[in-house]
Amino acid sequence: MPELTKPTLKSLLDAKKDDFDAHAPADKKQDYAEGLEAVEKSGIVETAKQVGDLAPNFTLNNAIGKAVSLSEYLKKGPVVLTWYRGGWCPYCNLTLQRLQQELNNIQAEGANLLALSPELPDNSMNTAEKNALKFEVLSDIGNNVGKTYGIIFKLTDAVAERYQDGFNLHGFNGDTSDELPLAATYIINQNGEITYAFLEVDYRKRAEPADLINTLKNLKE
Repeated sequence: MPELTKPTLKSLLDAKKDDFDAHAPADKKQDYAEGLEAVEKSGIVETAKQVGDLAPNFTLNNAIGKAVSLSEYLKKGPVVLTWYRGGWCPYCNLTLQRLQQELNNIQAEGANLLALSPELPDNSMNTAEKNALKFEVLSDIGNNVGKTYGIIFKLTDAVAERYQDGFNLHGFNGDTSDELPLAATYIINQNGEITYAFLEVDYRKRAEPADLINTLKNLKE
């Protein structure tokens, strides 16, 4: 039997967004829309690390406490570096699941995938297990690495309050900063140079796995 065509990540994310738009209270939708607008106005997308920049090196612990460094992975091949907000985020979970489905195709291009989140290690482990992830899930506690890439922003008070009341964001991240990463994905070549950058204010939009794989193919040419 021919292999069934997988849905695009965008189609899955759009379906989740449409469901939220259809059922969420108007005041909640307004708070979230104003939150996105505030991030847009901050100019963070323009000031974050871009294509052509050198990627800051880092060493972080994975879900089982093992130290993982970007430089060591770059010795093996290019790295797809992606951020997710946390296991509490349904858009993040959809994205991680699709990346897992495409992991063999990413690795077939000689690349490795690293996912970073401000979640505490125990929560990262839960996210990795829940989504049956076979790639590194790293805890960027305090968003320290994310800050070196320029992708960290502070939630508006209204959104921060909703997140704290809704699922205890402070408990997930182990701090009260109310800071989160953009929906950001980079591809870094073995020279440590960023060759692809997906930077998006709207967390409901993510880098499409097919675009990542095509970019990796072009790196080999």
